[in-house]
Amino acid sequence: MAENPTYDVLILGGRVVDGAGNPWFYGEVAISGDRIAAVAPRGCLDPRKAKDVVDAAGHVVCPGFIDIQSHSPRPFFKSGRSLSKVTQGVTTEIMGEATTPSPFGGRIREPGLVDPEGEWFERAKSWSCFGDWLRAIAARGVAVNAGSYLGGSTLRAYACGWDMDPPSREQVGTMCRVMEECLRDGAFGLATALIYPPGAFATTDELKEIAKVLGRCGGTYITHVRSEGAGLLEGIDEAIEIGRAGGCPVEIYHLKASGKANWPLMPMAMARIERARAEGVDVAANMYPYEASGTGLSAMVPDWAFEGGNLLKRLRDPATRANLKAEMLTADDFRARSADHVMPVGFERPENKKYAGRRLDDIAAERGQDWPEAAMDLLLSEDGKIFTIYFTMSEENLRRQMQAPWIKFSTDAGGYEPSASPEPGHPRGFGTYPRVLGKYVREEGVLSLEDAVRKMSGAVAARLGLHDRGTLMPGQFADVAVFDPAAIADRATYQDAKVLSVGVRDVWVNGVRVLRGGDHTDAMPGRIVSGPGTRSS
Repeated sequence: MAENPTYDVLILGGRVVDGAGNPWFYGEVAISGDRIAAVAPRGCLDPRKAKDVVDAAGHVVCPGFIDIQSHSPRPFFKSGRSLSKVTQGVTTEIMGEATTPSPFGGRIREPGLVDPEGEWFERAKSWSCFGDWLRAIAARGVAVNAGSYLGGSTLRAYACGWDMDPPSREQVGTMCRVMEECLRDGAFGLATALIYPPGAFATTDELKEIAKVLGRCGGTYITHVRSEGAGLLEGIDEAIEIGRAGGCPVEIYHLKASGKANWPLMPMAMARIERARAEGVDVAANMYPYEASGTGLSAMVPDWAFEGGNLLKRLRDPATRANLKAEMLTADDFRARSADHVMPVGFERPENKKYAGRRLDDIAAERGQDWPEAAMDLLLSEDGKIFTIYFTMSEENLRRQMQAPWIKFSTDAGGYEPSASPEPGHPRGFGTYPRVLGKYVREEGVLSLEDAVRKMSGAVAARLGLHDRGTLMPGQFADVAVFDPAAIADRATYQDAKVLSVGVRDVWVNGVRVLRGGDHTDAMPGRIVSGPGTRSS
């Protein structure tokens, strides 16, 4: 060890990719405390001045990746190690799509995303302020930085419960007030998922009013648009309209065109975004690099069946089932009027586990039912919760989207231990970033190394207003990843989704090493990150 060292860590010999999109160079990255102390060309920094010298020869040194669509509330309650993310090079997770555990109050019956049998459930009822749950997680310890948008379903349930009717003026006022309070308490903005009730019940007009709060307080409107199928263009138009009305940035979650008949819509959807940007609307998007999506089997059921939180009751009623079945058979979105692309995987009951990993039309045939009846009966059997893979996207569209300058990468998944993941899940949770870097950068050359890293780090930090993270620059927080560009790859599959990626060797979060030689160190240096509304209050 050096006497009176200048640096705590000095990473030598690697190809430095700064996260801003600049060409890589052979260089050195020094860390002091929780910050990057220096970034310099090879040979400029004295190894004798460092406590710990790390040889990165043959490796890439880059900023840690920022996952703008994480679903880690439950995993953070359990472990905090976020192993499936850290082994991908992720150092920051941003949650919030649809539902958040706080604020608890108004007409919300019980906290979202908290296990009713878990130790956090009663405690969650005291989380009346948005940041209460994040601060509780930070106090418990987490390996990565954590932040969140306010869930759109949570906001609407706070004011309106599970009512499907348009809100009253007073209810809109409540939502605007709560939104502003949450922005002041750390939320990055509002995150809607307009296919999942009760958030799906939100009207464009009420979202415009909330967007005005976002525009005034520095928040972003981020959204799973109302349709990713035949109504994709209308869904994007609605998101742009909301951002224009509110004067706020718009981010579209997991951009996709679902259903083969809808694949030709993607070039038009991207043109819509380009045109809006040319007109001065700050709209962009993120994506994951897979042809299949993943969500509940209940997404096959029309939204109105969820009103009042009474889905299972409606599924038991013969007359209601007949109406639901008719709509399911004529749908024009990702359901695509069939079920050969639908693969349920998340079964809990022993008698249903034989169906895991099989297509829904095959399951229905074995049961002697048509697929809507089979889907509704299985949902009843599993209390409405069956994680499902939907093979609906086009590889050609994936490549097209990746090359857009305004795209970013995200997982749409939580950070889990392979042995503790509660359900089979989707491979994106374990493989998104290595898949981009291995398949689409190294093997296929769809995008450059520098552009891929930018879309995982600097571009995401810029969207979030995290100006002290996301790039390798002196003064930035030391969130750093080292990976082997010749070996990095995803290993998770649709059949076996809980397999860690390979190729990421070392990761630092706030200057503390959380991954060493591919192994988790059990360090928990993560911190809460907050939106611009907090910093400007």
